[in-house]
Amino acid sequence: MGVVPIEAYLGVSLIMFFAGVYGFLTRKSLIMILVSVELMINAADINFVAFNRYLYPGQMEGFFFTLFTIAIAACETAVAIAIIINIYRNWTSVEVGNLDEMKE
Repeated sequence: MGVVPIEAYLGVSLIMFFAGVYGFLTRKSLIMILVSVELMINAADINFVAFNRYLYPGQMEGFFFTLFTIAIAACETAVAIAIIINIYRNWTSVEVGNLDEMKE
């Protein structure tokens, strides 16, 4: 078994990030947009861990920073889902196009 090169981690992260960007730009459901944002955050977390592993193999800063961002993302998701539930209760839809009614 050989060591996995950093390019492999960066490639996976790149694919995940652009899948998140594509989902964010093309989806109409607020839930799917939230999932896309979480996918982009996870891609950044992979980069933190990969660069920490290759630049500073004996230290754990990248791992701790990743745990911190995961905790922040979990809080963000809880707040976003609460907002989406309130939107659904008022308008019975979570489509982005229907949110124009909120401006009135």
